[in-house]
Amino acid sequence: MDNLFNKKMETMPRKKIQEIQLKNLKKTVKNVYENIPFYKKRFKELKITPDDIKTLDDVRKLPLTTKSDLRDNAPFGMMAAPLDSCTELHASSGTTGVPVTVCYTPNDIEVWSEVMARCLMMSGLTKKDIFQNPIPYGTFTGAFGFHYGAQKVGALVIPSGMGQSERQIKLMEYYGTTFTSGVASYMLRLGQVALEMGIDPKKLKVKNGLFGAEMFTPGLKERIMDTWEMDVHDIYGLTEMCGPGVSTDCDQHDGLHLWEDHFLIECIDPITLEPVGLEEEGEIVLTTLTKEGMPLLRYRTRDIAKLYDQKVCECGRTHIKHTTIKGRSDDMLIIRGTNIYPGQVESVLMKNQDVGGNWRMVLTTKNDVDMLTVEVESKTQLSQVESMDLEEMLKNEIKSVIVFTPRVEVLPPNTIPESGLKAKRVIDERKKD
Repeated sequence: MDNLFNKKMETMPRKKIQEIQLKNLKKTVKNVYENIPFYKKRFKELKITPDDIKTLDDVRKLPLTTKSDLRDNAPFGMMAAPLDSCTELHASSGTTGVPVTVCYTPNDIEVWSEVMARCLMMSGLTKKDIFQNPIPYGTFTGAFGFHYGAQKVGALVIPSGMGQSERQIKLMEYYGTTFTSGVASYMLRLGQVALEMGIDPKKLKVKNGLFGAEMFTPGLKERIMDTWEMDVHDIYGLTEMCGPGVSTDCDQHDGLHLWEDHFLIECIDPITLEPVGLEEEGEIVLTTLTKEGMPLLRYRTRDIAKLYDQKVCECGRTHIKHTTIKGRSDDMLIIRGTNIYPGQVESVLMKNQDVGGNWRMVLTTKNDVDMLTVEVESKTQLSQVESMDLEEMLKNEIKSVIVFTPRVEVLPPNTIPESGLKAKRVIDERKKD
């Protein structure tokens, strides 16, 4: 219980949390109705008013919001607060289209700092830590979220930014970094770079890390833990909410606590849009409860997970938990009629000690049949025979998970090109009708 940033709020009885949620939901609904034309129009179409929200279950009466809605009203059409009351702007990477822009009031920054401080302390950060932040500083939310949260905890922050991997390792060594953050696949890459420099990552002082920005499997988490001899925590968030800081896993490592005093979570069937039961897989839908700049109602995250039946966790926190993100509903691939998530392939690869950290799925069409090739780097240089044996083994293990047989190509270390902040796991070159 000594790793609680805000003990009163993090351990608050469920009934009290729900009272706060309902009060803030009503306030948010009134705010968006009065200040955002998009929502006023949607309310009229649905024949509802803010007065119709009397219980938390009434959230289902409210309109769903999608990324397309945000893009259609970009850059500032979804703002509830005037621009002159905002002090900071962030935006999504825009890799799948027009970037989503979010503006923050001073109070939005304060809330973001608070939830990030909770997440970081849950992951073991203290004011005695030297915290290295190897995430790109810019309009991307990641670096600033971690930076603000770590400062609020009182840790010493090294704003190292992303890239220059050898420099990152030298900074860790020189300053005695004890805690780090970022993208899971990049942390594994840093481990490989350290070894290439003749530095054993285990000999560095880094003993804790909090990683997000991309879905990562338990196998990848274990690989990082083994490479660095560090404890690894998973953080979830998205630009549309605040950035990172929506939820994090505690030391029980059996789900992520979501901060319910700031976000109202639902889990729905992505096809029917109806609620799914506890412990049933569905799409996470989030409503902001305290945002001033750009509050959102029932935002469809496209992220697939399950909500746990709520019990007080052994860590003492009372906020609801969800499973790690399985993938995105729009990341699901249909190959020869089979639904496949990249995480299923990663879960196989990361269990094999001969496999390096970088891999990708290449989809092509041959004679009108979808073909899947899994390209994967070996951890060390292998002979031709060793490569062929590893290919055969991985081919059979992947087949047992995805039903059909893929091609597997084992490549030498460091041959798959790096693709920026988030690892690009799928290259789809199939013929489109």
